[in-house]
Amino acid sequence: MPLKILIIGFGSIGRRHFEVLSSLKQMNFINLVTKQRLENQICYESLESVDDLQSYDYFVISSPTNLHYEQLKYINENVSNKIIFCEKPLFESKKEHFVPKNQIYVGYVLRYHPLMQKLKNMLGGEKIICINAKCGQYLPAWRPDSDYTKCYSANKNMGGGVLLDLSHEIDYSLWLGGEIKSIKGYQDKVSDLSINSDDLTMLIGKIKHGYINICLDYISKITHRRLFVESMERSFELDFVANRLMVCDKFGVKSEFVVPNLQRNYMFEQMHLDILGERVWACDFEFGLKTMKVIEAIQGVIYE
Repeated sequence: MPLKILIIGFGSIGRRHFEVLSSLKQMNFINLVTKQRLENQICYESLESVDDLQSYDYFVISSPTNLHYEQLKYINENVSNKIIFCEKPLFESKKEHFVPKNQIYVGYVLRYHPLMQKLKNMLGGEKIICINAKCGQYLPAWRPDSDYTKCYSANKNMGGGVLLDLSHEIDYSLWLGGEIKSIKGYQDKVSDLSINSDDLTMLIGKIKHGYINICLDYISKITHRRLFVESMERSFELDFVANRLMVCDKFGVKSEFVVPNLQRNYMFEQMHLDILGERVWACDFEFGLKTMKVIEAIQGVIYE
């Protein structure tokens, strides 16, 4: 039986979710919340104007980050026993206590990279002593067909900024290494980009058996996304751009795993199928809050 889906927000990421969900046979009834007018497509201008919200099975929040909280709160309070997907991160800053009444999941899609899943399985039982995650791309080259100064990434008030945009690295570091303590972070705008959001974030923290270092930026002209993990027994390097995982043990024995033709929407397809299915890899609401706590520590939020 086809699922009835409501996608909230129809920017680049909303269009991508629409494309992915439209391609899946069991999910071919999709309505949108957007001020855009699209041919042969039901569009509502606001959540409040949606007819019979309870009739939808799956909600996909793909709006700018600063809108997530109010939209998630509205849906959560007006439906029951539903599945709600919210793009990462959950919120742009600390919010009042939120009690989920539905099943809520967060869009940390890198969990669905086949080499990330392989790394997760390989690390099972190993003592992780160091995690080093680096991600950088020059913002004007990120979306070359549009004016970077007008995208939400450039606008702090819309929830833009590299810390929120690239919080995947925080999510998977927590997922692999566990709780991060004694966090020291720096968040700043250091380049000449015409933006008012942060373009550089650096984090150092302590995990159970060692330390973690994360560096995120909008300023690197050499696009990169790499994860280095050191355990007592082995070293791992996952290059998300090259789709390559390198492993080396203490005796110098090396292994290489490559995914040469990873399709553009593969991870998004797997994420939605998992959330609507067995939920083996999905980031649930509680884990999404753990990532938010790290974000807020860098932002300087004080917890009582």
